[in-house]
Amino acid sequence: MIPNRKIFLLFSSAILLAFFSGLLLNFQMLENEITRDIVQNASKIMGIEFQDAEIDSMLPELNEMVKTYETMREDSIGNEVAPALVFSPLPRGFEVEKTQRPISYEDVGIVDLPETQDDLAFYSVSQLAELIRNQKITSVELTQFFLDRLKKYNDTLHCVITFTEDLALEQARLADAELAQGKYRGMLHGIPYGAKDLFAKKGYKTTWGAMPYKDQMIDEDATVISKLENEGAVLIAKLTLGALAWGDVWFDGKTRNPWDTSRGSSGSSAGSASAVAAGLVPFALGTETLGSIVSPSTVCGATGLRPTFGRVSRHGAMALSWSMDKVGPITRSAEDCAIVLDAIRGSDGQDQSVIDAPFNYRADANTKKIKIGYLKSAFEGDYGFKKNDSLALQKLQDLGYELIPIELPKFPSLTFVLQAEAAAAFDNLTRNGQDDLMVRQIKNAWPNVFRAARFMPAVEYLQANRLRTQLIEEMQKIMTTVDVYIHPSWASRSLGITNLTGHPCLVLPNGFRDGRPTSISITGQLFGEAEVLNVGKVLEKELKFYKNRPEGF
Repeated sequence: MIPNRKIFLLFSSAILLAFFSGLLLNFQMLENEITRDIVQNASKIMGIEFQDAEIDSMLPELNEMVKTYETMREDSIGNEVAPALVFSPLPRGFEVEKTQRPISYEDVGIVDLPETQDDLAFYSVSQLAELIRNQKITSVELTQFFLDRLKKYNDTLHCVITFTEDLALEQARLADAELAQGKYRGMLHGIPYGAKDLFAKKGYKTTWGAMPYKDQMIDEDATVISKLENEGAVLIAKLTLGALAWGDVWFDGKTRNPWDTSRGSSGSSAGSASAVAAGLVPFALGTETLGSIVSPSTVCGATGLRPTFGRVSRHGAMALSWSMDKVGPITRSAEDCAIVLDAIRGSDGQDQSVIDAPFNYRADANTKKIKIGYLKSAFEGDYGFKKNDSLALQKLQDLGYELIPIELPKFPSLTFVLQAEAAAAFDNLTRNGQDDLMVRQIKNAWPNVFRAARFMPAVEYLQANRLRTQLIEEMQKIMTTVDVYIHPSWASRSLGITNLTGHPCLVLPNGFRDGRPTSISITGQLFGEAEVLNVGKVLEKELKFYKNRPEGF
């Protein structure tokens, strides 16, 4: 009897275990199941009301969708993988010019070393290039000079994430050796620069400014880094950016404004603008998705160029928004922007959004033939930079330029396109809980935006992009009446609109307010950077604020 009783007890235990396991499995299935109440609540976000019968019909499909999503998430998608949809800023019928003509820059004349060494820090790229070409200074000497300045002032500005000193000195020695052999690569030969730390460089960390990625190594060179290397430029530092390209707060501090070190430098190209304005690098690479070149350049008194979407490859750069990210230079003059843009533009066989278009910049261009518009209602508004902006417009009129009043099309805000794409780019961060490691956890910071974007309907994202198509067409109608238009850097809708449509924009300093720089912006036709820079050059020479330098640097 005892053996049989043991068998009975074991058998009974097995049945009970199976029973409770089944209950637990069913409970877990019920816990993850999409129910009518869930759909009713979710539909409020969409602004649609469904009948109970309609919801009941949807439930099997919705639960199948959840299973599909879970299957997709089994494979991690790297930030470098772009969607199969490639954005184009070209309106219907737009023809990209094909002819590349010779580029010319202003003759800076005879350039000598300054009596005071620190004055060298504020020479233009053209002036430094002349010193290098005529061997009045070596690239090694110039590189060491800027490295020393970066090290001296970094504790004040917090603008450097990684010094690339070994690489820089190696590149500088190569530049000097080539020059000694009669090989001169061009205007950037032997010129030091810094790059926003979302561009990959072999052998160095690429942190994206964010705590979860502070030790990240990417085993490739970003295309723009490679292109500058081919031009003989010398990378001396990877500069700060607001974490994942928002603001000026990064994983180890806040980048400061050289004009007022109690304040931040804005972002997200925070270190690039701060370092250029303080004379710590002759030029730097930045990126813009929704103001990340314009804003820090404004705050720091630098000159920044956001090129046309598709002008510069983003291969090897952190993706935030595949349809809005742009790569551009931050410098101290419009012509310096032209020199750097010419070096980094063009396709690479990697970034499918790049369109090969000529860049026909000439320093001696007849700017009186350029049709210049201005945003009439924006300038008539009451805003902080109004006085300085009005003086800038008056300067152009005094020079004989006719300013054509224009207005931008009225469209609903579509910037949630960026939020959706950014949330997808960093879905793994949100899903694995590493977003909690981000320094900024406030309402207006990426962790919160990524979480909220999960509730954005895909249909609304696509509808926004359809409206974006209409916006591109409406902007094209306006841009057939002018070659460029001038507008307030912040106090207009132009910044938001043209980051969606892909138009190029130059921001340049035009004065001071309460001791801090102000700026004005010039937007041009698609791939019309040459005209934008020509007008910018005229304006900056009249205003002369681009030559100002912050005290103490």
